[in-house]
Amino acid sequence: MIRKIQHIGVAVRKLDDAIPFYRDVLGLELAGIEEVAEQKIRAAVFRVGESTIEVMESTSPDGPVGKFLDKNGEGIHHLCFMVDDAAAALSRAKEKGARLIDETPRVGVHGMRIGFLHPKSTFGVLTEFAQEGDGHQ
Repeated sequence: MIRKIQHIGVAVRKLDDAIPFYRDVLGLELAGIEEVAEQKIRAAVFRVGESTIEVMESTSPDGPVGKFLDKNGEGIHHLCFMVDDAAAALSRAKEKGARLIDETPRVGVHGMRIGFLHPKSTFGVLTEFAQEGDGHQ
């Protein structure tokens, strides 16, 4: 079911301030910057081997990342696993007792089909399933 860690999501207050750290200090390849209006984020994606780091800033204080930043400050926001079928992965997790944030997948960065598990049922880690979409991986 799980193929790999697709990405680690990091919440930051100012994306333009964070990009130089990941690009220049760590030497990671900036794969692109994308805004996802539905999630109220702007994200810079950095390649790390087969996985990526998705550095996100909120485009609205009432968005999920904006609320996270207000409550927790900057830092790791979520862990994302690449799956073949996001709907099936969510369904299986629910059958096994996990609490879902998303009952059905929605569109994420690069057009991926994504769905989240609630951190109260994942030992405090916001967990995402992602299925390849129409964009890059």
